[in-house]
Order: sequence, then C-alpha cells, then structure tokens
Amino acid sequence: MKKLRSPTVLDLFCGAGGLSLGFARAGFDIIHAFDNSRAALETHKSNLRTHTTVLDLSKGAELPPADVIIGGPPCQGFSSAGLRRTDDVRNSLVGCFSRIVEELRPKAFVFENVEGFLTAQDGNRVMELLTPLIAAGYRIHLRKMNAANYGVPQHRKRVIAIGGLGWDPSFPHPTHSAYGAPGASLASKHLPPAPSLEGALRNLPHPTNNPPGLLQGHFYRPLRGMDLARAVALKPGQTMRDLPSGLQHESYLRRASRRVMDGTPTERRGGAPSGIRRLLPSEPSKAITSGARGEFLHPFEDRTLTIRECARLQTFPDDFVFCGSSSEQMQLIGNAVPPLLAYNIARSLARDLTDIGSSIDQGTLLSFEPTLSSGFSPALKSVTNRIRAKFIDELQAEELSLWD
Repeated sequence: MKKLRSPTVLDLFCGAGGLSLGFARAGFDIIHAFDNSRAALETHKSNLRTHTTVLDLSKGAELPPADVIIGGPPCQGFSSAGLRRTDDVRNSLVGCFSRIVEELRPKAFVFENVEGFLTAQDGNRVMELLTPLIAAGYRIHLRKMNAANYGVPQHRKRVIAIGGLGWDPSFPHPTHSAYGAPGASLASKHLPPAPSLEGALRNLPHPTNNPPGLLQGHFYRPLRGMDLARAVALKPGQTMRDLPSGLQHESYLRRASRRVMDGTPTERRGGAPSGIRRLLPSEPSKAITSGARGEFLHPFEDRTLTIRECARLQTFPDDFVFCGSSSEQMQLIGNAVPPLLAYNIARSLARDLTDIGSSIDQGTLLSFEPTLSSGFSPALKSVTNRIRAKFIDELQAEELSLWD
C-alpha cells in the first residue's frame, strides 16, 4: 500500500520554531525555515533538523514550493508590550508575508501575530494581509484567540489567520475552558479547564543559582535588597500597585503620575503598567514575553521565573535547546507560538487537506472575530467597520454573530 506523502511546509519568520514544532508533531514535513536572527536559525536547526536560511524578502518567488506556508512576522512594531512605533520597518513584513504567499500560491497558509496587529496603523496591517490574498483566491478565517483555550498554561491572546486557496478551511475548536482573562470564559464553559501554572511547572527540579542549570536555562539570580523586599511583600496575584509606596519602584511612581497626550491622568486609564507580578498558581500564567523573566515572580518562591520555566509555560519540551545569550533565548521564547497551540491548528488543517473538495474561484473572508470579550475599544470598532465594509457582504454579515 502506497504511503501518503506528508504535506510540506515553509516557515517564514520562524523564530525558535514553535509553529514548526507543532506542525511537525501533526505530521507535516517542514522543508525549510527562514529568519534573519542567527540565534533563531541555530535554535530551529538544532531542534528540528530542518534547512534554515536567512530570509531574503526580495526573492519570494525563488523560495521552494510547499503545500502550506506558515509564519508570524516580527510583531514588536505593533505589540502592546512594545513602543508601538508606527514607523517601525518590521511592521511592513506583514505585506511581505502576503506577497510571498501570493507568489508561491500554496494550498493553505497560517499567519500568527499579536492582538495589537488588528488596530495597528488604523487597520492598515490587516488590509496588507487580507487584500492581496483574498484577491488571489484565498478563503480566510481571521480571529483572535487565547492560547489557554487550546491547552496552553498561559493567557496568550493572539491573532490567527487561516486561508485555503479555492477551498474553505475550518478553524480549530477550543479544547479547554479558561478563566482569569477577559473573554477567556466565553470560548467555552463546558470543556476541561486549561492547565494551571502550578501544574505546568510541577516536577521540575529545583533551579540552581548559576547557569546553565540541571536543565538548560533552569537557574536564577537570588534577589537582594529592595527587589527581595518587594518579592516578600507580594502575595499571589498582586503587582507593583499593591505595594506600599515605599516599596514601589521610582520608575513606577513616575509612570503612575504621568498624563497621557490628551491630558488625562493615567489613573483614569487603569494606572501605570503592573511592573513585577507574583503569578497565581491556580490559573494559567500571564502572557510570557521577552521580559517575563524579570517581571514575573514564582507563585511560592521569592525569585523570578527561570528561562526553562518560561519555556514550559510556552509548552516547549524540556529537551528543546535555545541558542544565543540569555536575553536572546528569552526573546525567542517570548516571541514564539506555543507548540501546543500550533499543533492544534496543524491537526485541524491536516484533516482539511485530506478532503479539500472542488475548487471555489472567489476568495473571501469566511469569518472575522476581532475580540474575545463583549466590548470593543473605539480603535477596534473603527477597524471592524472598515473590514466589514470592504470584505463582508450583506449575506455574510447575517451569518456572522459579530454583526447580530
């Protein structure tokens, strides 16, 4: 009996390989991965044994053909954790992703990015993704999802686009219910609960005080002075704003009293950023970013998380090796797609690819779900109306609960 060929994948902007690892576990053949970070390419090649190349965005048509293109263009230009620079050149990489997909015309694509992608540049980035690909014949779901609803022990809101060339892909259904973040409980209330932080970190050996640790990255620097005093004072779930003023960091106090551009005090906008936070053991972690190692305190111990603990919360296996300096490793981990989330997406797509059916000539936006909660910010509402006006006709609008 002839063995079926595994569908092939190109991973653009591959980073550490979270997307690739999930797709490989679902039976896909990762034939090539591209990035501009040496640490990312070394990490990807070391763990997934794939061909890796520095991505030359001027040679999209020269890339090898594949059944599926996956990728998450660098998001720092429009990440809510970053500076939101509208002139950041990395923002334009969304358009490069679209162009490469349009040129190579794979059977399907999967695009991932931060939730700030939806409102970046007043929705221009969304248009850069959707407009050329719908014109090329792709039929696309674009939705915001929380990784916790797919079994990841972390509240990580991300935007996912899944497109099929002339056919309708499905969008993976949640596998877990989750609580502790806006909208998380709306995905489903009748599924098994998402893994907690405490459960995810269980069975790890005690970290060492010096690198590299018994497991790579499982070490910490003991806190001292005011940093230790703050940690001792914080209970699970508390942040810098819960500390007495004498323990609050000077930079935090400055941010807490600043005014935003329109003159409104920041306390009217929810206050200053939370600064350090002691995580709750019974819930999924807050989103792991490149700064998580310095911002998140262990739920029970007076120390910050280790690199390996952050990788666990991202669902990387303990034998996954990250290359580069400690800061480069944390950037790779913080920017990665959780492999378990990628696996759930890939498993759904794999089933679809076995039964594509007849071709449909016209590209379209099959679904658009821009928020997990019941409320819209003014910026998101504006973008939502813009997308509705351009891509959703009256019949589709009736079918989408968003417009009810």
